[in-house]
Amino acid sequence: MRYWLAAFFGFLIACSPSDNTSGRTVVKTYPRFADSAPHDWARRTPWSYPVHGIDVSRWQGDIDWRRVHRAGVSFAYIKATEGGDVADPLFRQNWRNAGRAGVVRGAYHYYYFCRSPEQQARWFIRHVPRDTRALPPVLDMEWTHNSRSCKRRPDGRTVRREAARFMRLIEQHYGQRPIVYTTVDFWRDTDISKLRNTQFWLRSVAGHPRDVYENARWVLWQYSGTGRVPGISGNVDLNAFSGNLAAWQRGPGF
Repeated sequence: MRYWLAAFFGFLIACSPSDNTSGRTVVKTYPRFADSAPHDWARRTPWSYPVHGIDVSRWQGDIDWRRVHRAGVSFAYIKATEGGDVADPLFRQNWRNAGRAGVVRGAYHYYYFCRSPEQQARWFIRHVPRDTRALPPVLDMEWTHNSRSCKRRPDGRTVRREAARFMRLIEQHYGQRPIVYTTVDFWRDTDISKLRNTQFWLRSVAGHPRDVYENARWVLWQYSGTGRVPGISGNVDLNAFSGNLAAWQRGPGF
């Protein structure tokens, strides 16, 4: 885990509150955002982690990324693609403006089980530029309950095989091993935790991942889907990085 964290954040900005004159972005630690439907965290709260971020898509509309960063958002995952034929219309705008505002950014792909992993990987690559400063790509795997066109629920072995094929192509192209985002039911139904050499981003909005996921190992925790962040109209997902500030700061910078 220590090695992976170093690799994961090796490209990040080494900074401290005294960096204002260096031109580097200052990380605001331990932010506490508002929530339109807050959970009563009894223990193992999200606030015990110093570095927080968001994930966004077209549904957040126009974002004031400079306000977002000043509010304490250190990183953002931005939706790029889904399936093999849908691209988020605000991806390029969000990608560009987040970077300009000093928010460390990454892109994610929403997976469908009605297209091959190769086709979906090519679709993602077509839309997401190579950027050595970016966070590792994310493969979002969850059951597509609300899809009108693809409600397939393959068995766990098939799910893991397709994930591995998608991740292999993405890693070859970007030089970074993707992270897998998933949900409690998908984790339980597919044993996706069996994927080798994989770090996970886990959704858990009513309990710490260690209390909700069996054999949980995670690098990002999505702890709310109803967060409120200055610079964004309406709700937004909130996330915490599992490491401490030293892990975040490790590395030579952009």
